[in-house]
Amino acid sequence: MRSSQTTPAIVLRARPYGESDKIVTFLTEGFGKLTGIAKGAARSRRRFVNSLEPFSLVALRFEERSHSNLAFIAGAELLFGMRQLASSLERISYAAYLVEITDGLVSEREENSAVFQHLRDGLRHLEQIGSSLRFLTYYELKLLHLVGYRPALELCKRCGQARSAAVSPWYFSPADGGMLCEPCSRVRRNLLPLGHAAADLLSMLQSDDHDLTSRVIMPGSVIREMRLVLLRFIQYQMDREIKSAAFLNQFSGLENAAT
Repeated sequence: MRSSQTTPAIVLRARPYGESDKIVTFLTEGFGKLTGIAKGAARSRRRFVNSLEPFSLVALRFEERSHSNLAFIAGAELLFGMRQLASSLERISYAAYLVEITDGLVSEREENSAVFQHLRDGLRHLEQIGSSLRFLTYYELKLLHLVGYRPALELCKRCGQARSAAVSPWYFSPADGGMLCEPCSRVRRNLLPLGHAAADLLSMLQSDDHDLTSRVIMPGSVIREMRLVLLRFIQYQMDREIKSAAFLNQFSGLENAAT
């Protein structure tokens, strides 16, 4: 007899399978990222009522199947539906991006309750407070830290020289995961310029001392520089294009030059 497991989970994505089933991927608190088959989900009016929509927080019940990598989804009770997200294209664009990069940076069955809590808190922030570039950048930086890809922003990754405004230019190397001084940059390709204003803002948001409700007015060129570096670095770690990034850019407010 198969044993049933229960855990809080967030729906990352779902797709139809056959006439009435669905293949659903969840980020769970206790079992990492998990993909399973929900039998009859397309027609069910009891076990899966509004609980398999993306971004939903659910109490997931599942059973392992010895002959398949797919778990059997026994039920999913809706705990929090993120209703405000569905009412705003801007919030949907942010939420879709958060879910896609979290999904892309976490391996199947890789247990990390802190990542689950970070995504849950991020979606609730969008639901209850709204979106901002400051919040988005903070989310990306903390996620990178939680999955082991924290970017090095204060020292050259190759020679260890401290980043200083007196020494320029500086570059960000996705392959090295951090800053390179000008001499060290000569041995690398696919580098991204990262000036001190953008690097300082990234460092501030990467620290534990942050206030997501405050605003920092900065030139749009600095914000675009910062955003490009993070996007390219996350894409490098995911090893694929982030499909939701283009949708997000339509609503991210880069033209306002504020985070």
